[in-house]
Amino acid sequence: MVADTWGRRTSYLLGTATLLVSTLLYLAMWQVHAPMWGWALASILLGLGFTFFSGATEAWLVDALTFCGVKDTLEPVLARGQIVAGAAMLAGSVAGGVVAQWTDLGVPYLLRSLLLGVTLAVAFFSMKDLGFIPERGKGALDRVRTVVRGSLDHGLRNPPARWLMLSAPFTMGVGMFAFYALQPYLLQLYGDERAFWIAGLAAAIVAGCEIVAGLIAPHVRGLFSRRTHALLIATVIGVGGLALIGWTTSFWVAISALVVAELAEAASRPMRQAYLNGVIPSGQRATVLSFDNLMASAGGVVVQPALGRVADVGGYASAYVVGAVIQAVSLPFLLLARREAAPADRIEH
Repeated sequence: MVADTWGRRTSYLLGTATLLVSTLLYLAMWQVHAPMWGWALASILLGLGFTFFSGATEAWLVDALTFCGVKDTLEPVLARGQIVAGAAMLAGSVAGGVVAQWTDLGVPYLLRSLLLGVTLAVAFFSMKDLGFIPERGKGALDRVRTVVRGSLDHGLRNPPARWLMLSAPFTMGVGMFAFYALQPYLLQLYGDERAFWIAGLAAAIVAGCEIVAGLIAPHVRGLFSRRTHALLIATVIGVGGLALIGWTTSFWVAISALVVAELAEAASRPMRQAYLNGVIPSGQRATVLSFDNLMASAGGVVVQPALGRVADVGGYASAYVVGAVIQAVSLPFLLLARREAAPADRIEH
């Protein structure tokens, strides 16, 4: 709502400043050996910072591309961003671990704070809201009320967007658990619980798949006439990958299933973003995109504890199989989105 009411730049600056403060709080908590409630408050503030980016950054990009008359389709641009994000995740994870190993656990947070400070300065002086003009002449509450109403009309009351958003809790919720459970589960499959490099391997595989998927996404796009077809196939592959990870007792089979499932999901992600952006008007774009993220996070709130309990009772393997079943629930919603035959679903070759 901040992004759609006061501007994407304002939301981005607020997010960066909040992350900077919360990261410094993390550093302070570590130095004073703070109690758990202190870390919890700092984590809540950290989460708040990310909500200012949620939807706003993507909306800023799409509006600016439209304003500048860029003829290139949205998927290649999003795919290139995905390549950079994957490379940053890979480099940051490795560099953070190396720096912490050479110094102490506080230095990576100090470096993160410095980088956030640079980001804040660059955004303040260079970032502009191109292609988006907030409404003037209304009070703050009236503008927020207008944005909320519009986001509902173009979100949950908009069938093409609604079905895609309703699928998110089942795919993203399971995906969150699958990623975080990978580290202990792969250690278990490997048979050496002191092989800590396995934990880094899981993150490296995900980051590497982000990079590779960003490179092949434009070619994958050319194989389909509809974006929902790609989403359906990627989800089926993801369900199969989760089931295979839970079924196998082989470390290398689990790694192979992980790579295939991650590649399918990451390669289809730009098409999902392009579809959703195509059915949302500019004035409500940031709010609806943020609501889509909210739906995914809500799925994580419910699904992750449930799968964690399954893992406690029956082991990680059982949790992955149950996760595959839960993720399969998203398929009917994707079929409903396909049935809407929205113009944004068509892929122009």
